[in-house]
Amino acid sequence: MKLINIGFGNMVSANRLIAVVSPESAPIKRMVQEARERGNLVDASYGRRTRAVLITDSDHIILSALQPETLAGRWNGREEVQGEEEE
Repeated sequence: MKLINIGFGNMVSANRLIAVVSPESAPIKRMVQEARERGNLVDASYGRRTRAVLITDSDHIILSALQPETLAGRWNGREEVQGEEEE
């Protein structure tokens, strides 16, 4: 089982991820709000601005403060892009 660091020491199973998307579009905002109402939202952004929304196969939505590109690089096993480290 491969785990992906989604920021601040939090990990997610790579096998359970379906997509990593940007949170700006209206459909994604609706998905986040619906998950919050159902109790399926995990906020791993620690109060920071949400920059990525992770969608899992168990219908859970996870919020991260890292860029989707950073998470995609970690998902594919590449090292972190310079300058995109956690603040």
